Amino acid sequence: MSSRFIVFGIHLGMKTAVSLPDDIFNEVDAFAKEHNYSRSEVFVIAIRRFLEQCKSAQMLKALDDVYAENESGREKTIRKKAKGRYATNILKKPF
Repeated sequence: MSSRFIVFGIHLGMKTAVSLPDDIFNEVDAFAKEHNYSRSEVFVIAIRRFLEQCKSAQMLKALDDVYAENESGREKTIRKKAKGRYATNILKKPF
């Protein structure tokens, strides 16, 4: 894991320049001020979330590909039994 990160407003990593539309820059700037973040922290958080979403989308696609295959008769039986147990044991229990 890289040692480049931002902690408590102290910049410990790579500096870079990016071009942004004025409206996005202004929105980020206002958000950062309102929530006591630096702009860099806002961008780091946003980029990390974006990368996590991309990884999640890749994983979801892989799962979709796996489940796109036809269910065998045995798999259908197991799924139906599991749904029945779930309905009986979880959905009907008071919280």
